Amino acid sequence: MIALPSAARADTVSGFVGYYQNAYAEGRDLIPGPQIPLDISSIAFRLDLQTVSPKAALSGSAFLGADGDVIKLAGVQGCLSAEPLEFAGMPTTCAMISLAGMTATLDEAKAGAGDAFPCHVFAQNLGRPTVRYAECFFVENGAVRSLSEALIRKGLAFAARDRAGRPVFPEYLQAEETARGEQAGIWANGQFTHPYHPVNPSTN
Repeated sequence: MIALPSAARADTVSGFVGYYQNAYAEGRDLIPGPQIPLDISSIAFRLDLQTVSPKAALSGSAFLGADGDVIKLAGVQGCLSAEPLEFAGMPTTCAMISLAGMTATLDEAKAGAGDAFPCHVFAQNLGRPTVRYAECFFVENGAVRSLSEALIRKGLAFAARDRAGRPVFPEYLQAEETARGEQAGIWANGQFTHPYHPVNPSTN
């Protein structure tokens, strides 16, 4: 079993969320990777959707669910650089852009689904809290969208790669290349270093 840091087990949700968000803002993703390799192909032939109600973003690729579980998106890698840069005329960091982007995109996804949306769970780690590795979906303008793809397409995060540098979902790499070509989000600023290999190699 992988136990999360004891300091993370705050008595309040705000304390728990703040602990993870502050670490992420400093360039540290405290959410562990999966204990076993994820069977990504399962999403194509045995889709098993579970309703998830997001509570708050914890990082650029994970959020806390209302049931107390952490949902880590398998297809996206948030930016972890804490180096200062300018974004929309304001001083910030790449990590803060990813964290704010996750918060805003969760709000958008919940708005069209009554504060909840479906997620396909690939696996979960035992421990407290439980970490579930998933891809989540929401409806926008009558079309079903991937939460991971939406973050990548807006230039708020990157397509997750495996240890060999291959994209976990090739279609998300296409979304990343589109965002980069349009200089969307983070891509509007050339001061950050793109994590061609995930900063956190345990993403998958």
